[in-house]
Amino acid sequence: MLRMQSVSKSYNHRGRTVHAMDDVTLEIPAGDFVAVVGPSGSGKSSLLLVLGGMLSPSAGEVFVEGQSVYGISAEERAALRHRKIGFVFQTFNLVPYLSALENVQVPLLIGRVEEDEQRKRAAALLERVGLGDRLDHKPSELSVGQQQRVALARMLANDPAVILADEPTGNLDPETSEEILTFFEEVNREGRTIVMVTHDVRAAQRAKRTLRLADGKIASGQ
Repeated sequence: MLRMQSVSKSYNHRGRTVHAMDDVTLEIPAGDFVAVVGPSGSGKSSLLLVLGGMLSPSAGEVFVEGQSVYGISAEERAALRHRKIGFVFQTFNLVPYLSALENVQVPLLIGRVEEDEQRKRAAALLERVGLGDRLDHKPSELSVGQQQRVALARMLANDPAVILADEPTGNLDPETSEEILTFFEEVNREGRTIVMVTHDVRAAQRAKRTLRLADGKIASGQ
């Protein structure tokens, strides 16, 4: 499903070269649930962005379902992300002036789904995450946990095969974190592949296996 072959990513920072990823080779089969852990600056977020077609590597290749992610045009890569990959971020990235329903509709609008079908699908997804009575609420009218659930519903709008999550419980209280992790386990059982970057040991324990990064390399895995 997901494969990195000899991937490196380097930056120039204040006159020196920083290796965010250093010759990483990795394979994640379909239906896996992987937690990526490691100290700050170890390359976790870079790995996630490179996997998701959001950050071009300095060297190496990335494949999603056998298709080269960076061997295609930027337009084709955007279409690939839209069809196959759902992203969840710590900061939610909701549009503040749109309602919960409209936020979930955004990827469906981009996908040119008919408006009635957009509303129907978005409402069903919000119902699934327990926000069926909050369709018309804007992000500022929702709690932090409710905003993350809107982000989860939006992530599922295009029925992605792959979910990439960057610190999805980072801003949440323990009870809400538990709800989010239970939701991840549920969608993983449906066959979706999940790669989750986290600092939370309890969150990592909910994954099927853990990869530990250190200095841009995979230090260990289980």
